Amino acid sequence: MQTFQIIGKKIVLRVRQRICETEEEILNSSLFRAIVEAAVKKLTARGSILLDVFGTRTIGSNEIHTLIETLKFLVKMPGALVPNVVPGAEVLLKDPARLNDFVEYLYNFWRSFDRFLIADGEEGRDWDKRPYRTFNNTIGQLTNLIRSIYRDIQENITGQHPRIYRQVAAGAEVATIAVQREIPLPSEYARLRDIPVIRQILIVPPLILTPPNNKRSGRFGRVDTNPLEGMEFDPKEWLCYPAKVGTLVILIYFHHQLSELGHAMCNLFQLAEDEDLERKPDAVYAYGVAPSAMEKFGDNPTVFFDDQKNGLFSAAVPLKNEFGYFGYLKKMVLTLHNIILMKRGILPFHGALVRIILKGNIDKTILFIGDTGAGKSETLEALRELGEENIQDLIIIADDMGSLQIDKKGQIIGYGTEIGAFLRLDDLKPGYALGQIDRAIIMSANQVNARIILPVTTYEEVIRGEKVDFILYANNYDAVDDDHPVVERFKDAASALAVFREGTAMSKGTTTSTGLVHSYFANVFGPAQYKDLHDPIAKEYFEQFFKAGVFVGQMRTRLGLSGWEQKGPDEAAHSLLELMRSSS
Repeated sequence: MQTFQIIGKKIVLRVRQRICETEEEILNSSLFRAIVEAAVKKLTARGSILLDVFGTRTIGSNEIHTLIETLKFLVKMPGALVPNVVPGAEVLLKDPARLNDFVEYLYNFWRSFDRFLIADGEEGRDWDKRPYRTFNNTIGQLTNLIRSIYRDIQENITGQHPRIYRQVAAGAEVATIAVQREIPLPSEYARLRDIPVIRQILIVPPLILTPPNNKRSGRFGRVDTNPLEGMEFDPKEWLCYPAKVGTLVILIYFHHQLSELGHAMCNLFQLAEDEDLERKPDAVYAYGVAPSAMEKFGDNPTVFFDDQKNGLFSAAVPLKNEFGYFGYLKKMVLTLHNIILMKRGILPFHGALVRIILKGNIDKTILFIGDTGAGKSETLEALRELGEENIQDLIIIADDMGSLQIDKKGQIIGYGTEIGAFLRLDDLKPGYALGQIDRAIIMSANQVNARIILPVTTYEEVIRGEKVDFILYANNYDAVDDDHPVVERFKDAASALAVFREGTAMSKGTTTSTGLVHSYFANVFGPAQYKDLHDPIAKEYFEQFFKAGVFVGQMRTRLGLSGWEQKGPDEAAHSLLELMRSSS
């Protein structure tokens, strides 16, 4: 059984038993007819000359039927013979060159959609036990069939074989194996239990997506009522991505209309193992709920709730284009992570944590704390560029969010949350994105704040825990002069706390804010909503930083200053290398 939904520029195809196995099955499918009708409608709207193949500009169901029947036989025989078996095909084949152009348009029209295939598990099936076979028998088979149909039809129209074959992703770009799982959710969340849970994902990179929005606005609000209480969920329209966020397990439910964003999490968060799903999750997040259910939360209904009764957090964001940006997925999940850790007395951070091993037996772990666009990731890229001449190994522990703990010896130990990075294309060095494109998911490529999502580390590195040697505030707004060096050390905990608490940054346009902005500890993702909880934890930790001999200071990346987008992080990277050598 197969069902499909065409949602804007997305196609979501669900397979319950088997996928089309022959060219004829594809050409007889309701999805193929829907694609043909949509393509003709688009051509009609612009008055394209490609419609001349029909011999009329009034194209109805009869003309569509004749076209499909003609294509079915063009897969099998030369075009000159098709009118003998398909009445009306002679009109379509009157101008073979024009028909060939129409077929090329139809093929490219299909490929212009973001295409998702869901192998929907059911009782008695073992798709998730043999994932490679499942993917090979679904996404692989579909791709080969569609390319074969396209090539056979064009060869039979033109009578020629192509000289160049391009193995483009003609089938689905993303395939998912999703199964029913018994997850110990409290009774208040029973309506989520029937939603299929993703167990494996296959993507065909580079995956280039255009989500509804390319910026995030405001912050996530804490509310006093459970946003998921009484909410209905149709299992046919939802999937669950169970994410390992640091040591936490957060169930992320997303609506099919936001499929491109939900599936992109595979490049950012580790997918939970079967044993992780045997315990109650730490949080539940529904992304894309009915807007009417969220009206009670006001103008910015991106909210979370501390369900103390059940010992977990719940969160929801409505199904609106304004919230169709990956930041609403990633940052809500990290907000929940941060709050849960604060409630355990652990200090979260918004920053990048990296272990750098220099030649000469110098091994240091550096934490860069700063707001989005402060230059954290860019400085790391600059460090990578220094390459073999200086660096033996560069191991990322956290790219954007993580936590600090104080061990029994009083040492500061750092942990991460994500295995991937969500980076601004504009701020990366020329050529870097192309060098990583075989693993990349790219979003809003032709817009301001174009982004790339890349896996950058392993889950083992994220949760191992590393002793932190340097904690630096990423200052992207100050110029560098004799009184303001690239790297400046704070004298005491009080002066350090003042800078970190102020959280000043020059906005880079990744949200709707512009100019010089301030955010509490550069982290509106939990600490800002729980200042009373965060303040004493921060004070305790900053005092311990100095007791433990950690270098605490600020690093001037100048990323927010015009003309310094590349040079600023480069100079910061060189200063860090000098500092690491001098402190060893």
